[in-house]
Amino acid sequence: MPMISPVLTPSHLGDRPSPPPEISAEARKQLPLPDQLPLVNCLARARIPTTQGPEIFLHLYENNIDKKEHLAIVFGEDVRSKSLFRRRAGESQQDRMTRGAYIGKLFPGRTEADKDTKLGKELRFDSNGELVRDADTTYQESTLVRIHSECYTGETAWSARCDCGEQFDEAGRIMGALGHGCIVYLRQEGRGIGLGEKLKAYNLQDLGADTVQANLLLRHPADGRNFSLATAILVDLGLTEIKLLTNNPDKIVAVEGKNREVTVLERVPMVPLAWASGKGINSKEIDGYLSTKIERMGHLLEKPIKIN
Repeated sequence: MPMISPVLTPSHLGDRPSPPPEISAEARKQLPLPDQLPLVNCLARARIPTTQGPEIFLHLYENNIDKKEHLAIVFGEDVRSKSLFRRRAGESQQDRMTRGAYIGKLFPGRTEADKDTKLGKELRFDSNGELVRDADTTYQESTLVRIHSECYTGETAWSARCDCGEQFDEAGRIMGALGHGCIVYLRQEGRGIGLGEKLKAYNLQDLGADTVQANLLLRHPADGRNFSLATAILVDLGLTEIKLLTNNPDKIVAVEGKNREVTVLERVPMVPLAWASGKGINSKEIDGYLSTKIERMGHLLEKPIKIN
């Protein structure tokens, strides 16, 4: 990244859903994307009641390319991880419930993971122990997805330098209202440079650099993130036809992968709340941050013009 960011024209802009960028199979092969997806394994899933109302199912993943614990925040109990639900030799039904490989709801006294007697639903498995993705028990429709990179400053430290926290909250609000969706939460702080280097970049920004220049001055790429883990997690969850909540055209191609293991059917814009309603983040830093995204990184956004 960046890979295909276009020069902006009015046809790219607006706040309506739009088709993803067209790219040929031959051109896709030439992009700096891995030939094979990482191996991912869902270690555990748990139901999380939220302060905003909707329940989420938090999935924790391990992988074979780094030692970080990446996450999938899933809206909808019936979105099922292949690796989590796969039957394992010697395990008990209690083992399966403990790691979160169950259908329906847990309740005191429940003894079976694969069958919810209260709902009258039961999971099926093939001879290899793989989950059979039955439409009655497993969600199979196209799903709204957000690929979100960790941002401690924006999500936890109330930063007005970026809109990451706002985007995270808004994605959750939208998916909660829809009843289904997935936020893949990748631990790649500061566009992949880490929190310490990100804080140095903030100091360079206060000295006059923009977000791209600051990364480059620190001898990092403008955007060093890798989205192949997100692709692998989506495949594991069976979410292979998605609507992607993003303004970044490069992310669309990166998430689809070199072999297009995931198909982005539609791009859904993330319009800053301050632009849409005036109730979002308002600061000179956020204005500069968003301008850099548009002018230097090709994000598909245009600030509305106010005419008095």
